Amino acid sequence: MEPIKKYDVTLGGQFRRRLGRYLAGMFFLALYQAGQYLFDMNMRSAINAGASGDRQHALYLGLGLIAIALAALVVRVLSRLVIFNAARIAEYEFRAAILEKIQSLDAGFFQRMSAGEIMSRVTNDLTQVRLLLGFAVLNLINTVFGLVSAFAVTIQISPRLTLAALAPIPLLFLVTKSFASRVYIRQKENQEALGKMSDLVQNSVSGSRVIRSFNLEDEQEERFLQANDEYLEKSLSLARLRGSMGPVMQSITSIGILIVFWYGGMLVVDRELDEGGFLAFFRALGRLTWPLMALGFLVSILQRGRAAYSRLREIYQTQATIQDGPLAAPTSLEPRLEVKELSFSYDETEVLDRVSFALPAHGSLAIVGRTGSGKSTLARLLPRLEKVPSGTIFLGGYDLCDLPLRTVRSTIGYAAQNSFLFSTTAARNIGLALEQPDSNSGRTIIKEAARRAHVYDELIALPDGLDTVVGERGVQLSGGQKQRVSLASALVLEPEVLVLDDPLSAVDARTESGILQAIDEQMSERGVVLITHRVAAARRCETILVLDGGRIVERGTHEELCANGGLYASFVEEQRIESELVRLGEAEVAVASLPLSENALELSSSGDVPTEGETP
Repeated sequence: MEPIKKYDVTLGGQFRRRLGRYLAGMFFLALYQAGQYLFDMNMRSAINAGASGDRQHALYLGLGLIAIALAALVVRVLSRLVIFNAARIAEYEFRAAILEKIQSLDAGFFQRMSAGEIMSRVTNDLTQVRLLLGFAVLNLINTVFGLVSAFAVTIQISPRLTLAALAPIPLLFLVTKSFASRVYIRQKENQEALGKMSDLVQNSVSGSRVIRSFNLEDEQEERFLQANDEYLEKSLSLARLRGSMGPVMQSITSIGILIVFWYGGMLVVDRELDEGGFLAFFRALGRLTWPLMALGFLVSILQRGRAAYSRLREIYQTQATIQDGPLAAPTSLEPRLEVKELSFSYDETEVLDRVSFALPAHGSLAIVGRTGSGKSTLARLLPRLEKVPSGTIFLGGYDLCDLPLRTVRSTIGYAAQNSFLFSTTAARNIGLALEQPDSNSGRTIIKEAARRAHVYDELIALPDGLDTVVGERGVQLSGGQKQRVSLASALVLEPEVLVLDDPLSAVDARTESGILQAIDEQMSERGVVLITHRVAAARRCETILVLDGGRIVERGTHEELCANGGLYASFVEEQRIESELVRLGEAEVAVASLPLSENALELSSSGDVPTEGETP
């Protein structure tokens, strides 16, 4: 299994790390059971002393029993504090390790396992593992010591009665073994059903607006009812099995109690056993019987913990396909990008075919192409968000695959086309890269980045300004606002190379002008790779690459590519015509909004209405 920093994600490893606490807990439990032994034996003496008329001795023994009971209470509480806290610390480390592991995994993992399923494992399954390492361990240790303590009393009082009381034990173990395997299987099925339902609920909440806009409330409710029914069926199946364990095992242990009363009563009548000894035996038998009765419940906890851990282990054992390179972070790294014969495929579908280009330090490069030409894939490969083939992308002369991921991603900033925003304030979304975004210096940086991304004025117009919570995935913001908040967060990072994936795809003309100005400012400070379909943006860059079908079909400046009359020139013409049509449409709307007399005058001047003397 891949190690995750300082955390050991095996059950045995966690137990070893907490061994000191578990040993302390064992010590307290041993003291507690030793106290129970002393209580039973002194109770026998006290009852016999009272029955024989020695009241003074019985009184002293009674006071001693009270002291033993109080001391046992304190020791019992300490044992639980020590062992339960050990389990909670282990739960913390398991949770920290799983978060670290999830953050290291690539997109392929999240395509296989949904967010709802992951959340189910991080919450419900981790709770079961905590119970395994806490409650189950405590009761297992206590059961062993309790059996020793109880046997020490019962055998000392009457070996024959002890053997008689143990007659049902073989049957009890057979029944326990039968229940254990079935509990494990049904618990795992139950957790899987819960994971599916959690995923459905999360998607319903996140996509509530889409569901309402398509009028799919009834269909979504039906899907939830189906998932809920499946979970209910698995839960009831598990509950029926667990519910039957208690009565079955209690019935078996009750046989031993009946034997004790029948045979023990005969021994008392025959004077082979005194009254105090019988009562002490019966109390010790209770300490012997309860662990055996609770054995089924303990087995259930153990099996539920095992099933839960097996689901967590699937995540821990997943190997990240994108990992740190073998080299240490260079002391100085020239922000110069080179791409050599880069080819990339998703499964059997080739997306990029032998792409090569160079971006000098503080240079600018535009990559244009039609939808599906591979532009966004190339943008994700540059900061190693996808698995980069070795020997194809170089940063400052180093193979990108040989460098630490932190070095690569702090040097190459990336602003995605489909921006993901966290359900927190706008300021915190912009200041993700800051250690203290709420400090005065942090707020200054955030405001400046928002201004440079031309989103500041719109954000401060929100109800709480920059402190407005933008909601799940930034639902309170428009598409263009989300893109510019993502751009601002990339600017806060201050990378040496900034990769912008189509930052103009969701903005109007006025906002486009502001973003273009921001891009111009960035080009004067750092290297820029601009993925775009807009000629107005591409022409600002020193070099333009045209992608078609994953291959570079043209490269050069705006003027050179226009003169070539190729694919880029057709983009220029298409967008020119589109722009003219938009202007004509706006002019028609403006004319239609004029008063009637002014409208007629406008049309007359354009020659579109008949003048005096003409036939209409």
